[in-house]
Amino acid sequence: MTDQVYLDYNASAPLCEDAKQAMIAAMDVAGNPSSVHASGRAARKIVDHARRTIADLLGGDSERIIFTSGGTEANNLALNGLEDVTVFTSAVEHPSVIEARPDAKRIPVDENGVIDLNALEAILKDASGAGQKVLVSVMLANNETGVIQPVAKVGLLARQYGAKVHCDAVQALGRLPVDMGRLLVDMVSISAHKIGGPKGIGALAIAPGVMLVPQIRGGGQEKYRRGGTENVVGIAGFDAAAKRAEANMARMADIAQMRDRLETELASEAPELLIAGEGTERLSNTSCLILPGMPGETQVMAMDLAGVAISSGSACSSGKVRESHVLREMGVTEPGSAIRVSLGLDSTNEDIDTFIRVWSRMRGNAARKKARHAA
Repeated sequence: MTDQVYLDYNASAPLCEDAKQAMIAAMDVAGNPSSVHASGRAARKIVDHARRTIADLLGGDSERIIFTSGGTEANNLALNGLEDVTVFTSAVEHPSVIEARPDAKRIPVDENGVIDLNALEAILKDASGAGQKVLVSVMLANNETGVIQPVAKVGLLARQYGAKVHCDAVQALGRLPVDMGRLLVDMVSISAHKIGGPKGIGALAIAPGVMLVPQIRGGGQEKYRRGGTENVVGIAGFDAAAKRAEANMARMADIAQMRDRLETELASEAPELLIAGEGTERLSNTSCLILPGMPGETQVMAMDLAGVAISSGSACSSGKVRESHVLREMGVTEPGSAIRVSLGLDSTNEDIDTFIRVWSRMRGNAARKKARHAA
């Protein structure tokens, strides 16, 4: 470990000790979960135990938890696994939803990034009148802004018009209750590495009556819904991380206080600062901060050099910086000037103090440089 202050939990949380120990133990299990001998049964026991843990966390059925390679695969399976459906997504979904179905129709959001329920109802009404089978995909919490969507209201509307609902709950898991029944959804995607589990393992939970066409075929694993030998070591880590996340949900109140203090102190110092989504309910750990006139990538690099890890509000792909579609859809005039600060269970008030000190120095240096150039 380095001495870096880590405030990028929405990108990935550090592997927690519980998950690490569970994975080390699973590494000694030699069998394939599909084998019937003792070693195979031992591996199967690990997988089945994790399936029950995750089902309990989501309020679902363990037989309807499909392990995947992560949230991206879970989203792709959900959006492409139903046959002959018209797909609608909010305009601010994660790229793994948007790019999984480029043919999907986009539902607009307001200035806070919250889905327009009136627009959704109009779309559902038209689709129902045309006799279309519909899947609506709406995330529970946005990865860039932390904005929480009214998923239960989406689910209620969808039921009125006979549509199914998929929810990307990758960022919400461990930070909000994710109960499929209360959310009125048919499918939920989650990922281990956002909650202190290992990278490369996720899951899709499906409700009774959802029949999916597998996108990865061969072997018949996961009840013929996702081929390939299960990642036993990753699943063991996911199990342990899920238990830890559930046990620590109450800590979100403390994290909210740290996040709010960060925003209050920065806003008092920099009146030009904008906070994306501050007018609506957000995840308690997430701040999307927009400093007009200063590129987000410049801020990220300056903070990194000072020992603080954060993310840019822009999405990066193959080294190319792209403007944030989330902030653009919210009507932000300078989406390229955003950074994302995201806290986790191991974040401390000292981390917040360090961030505020470094950010303030960075802003002051930029202001002085700008003044010299103007002189």
